[in-house]
Amino acid sequence: MPPTITFVRHAQGFHNLNLANHQIRDPLLTDLGKIQCQNLAQSMPHLSEVDLVVASPLKRTIYTALYSFPEKCKQLGIIGLPDVQETSDLPCDTGSDRPDIEKEFADKGVKLDLALLDDDWHSKKGRYSPDRAAVEGRAKDARRWLKARKEQHIIVVTHGAVLHYLTEDWSDSGRFQGTGWANTEHRTYTFDPKSGDNASLIETQESLQSRQPEKPLSGAEKTNLQNTAGIDNKKLSKV
Repeated sequence: MPPTITFVRHAQGFHNLNLANHQIRDPLLTDLGKIQCQNLAQSMPHLSEVDLVVASPLKRTIYTALYSFPEKCKQLGIIGLPDVQETSDLPCDTGSDRPDIEKEFADKGVKLDLALLDDDWHSKKGRYSPDRAAVEGRAKDARRWLKARKEQHIIVVTHGAVLHYLTEDWSDSGRFQGTGWANTEHRTYTFDPKSGDNASLIETQESLQSRQPEKPLSGAEKTNLQNTAGIDNKKLSKV
């Protein structure tokens, strides 16, 4: 049986404070971001059922997982998944070299599995470029990787813009700068059994009701938002 997936947008990073901070490479969380993690730890439903923690390999997403779910991370470790890194090629959305990440988290008491990171994972070229087709391709690959896991409830900590590609849901993408997800917002999904190789996701009723969604967009409206986001990927930081 395919797993249930809970996506989480990372807590506030320094790049979220102003446009100038978009030039910071792989920024850390702010003090408010750390408080947001504490609040998330208290509000996350079904946390006891989680049997895998996955994060984009940027420092803010790894720290969000670690600060929000410390016991789970110490018990299960964290797997870094490069396919769920953010969409833009701005410095704030560009990850660090693997040795730097390992050094950053070496004394945090958690096993950080970075085996999926190749030398080009933060190049923002090829499959990791901000081009819409590339982002759609790696989002699909990420869904397929998650669907194939043996675990039954997976937390994935990632970024605001790429979450729309992962979920294929653009209904609220204008709420914040380039995303409909607030910092540390979480939504839960199951895999659509009719989607085949695309491994599409369906948000659970419990998750939908918890955020009181607005009236769903029409197909034409979704396509228009998706096309707009595909252009903006090249110009703006989305998280």
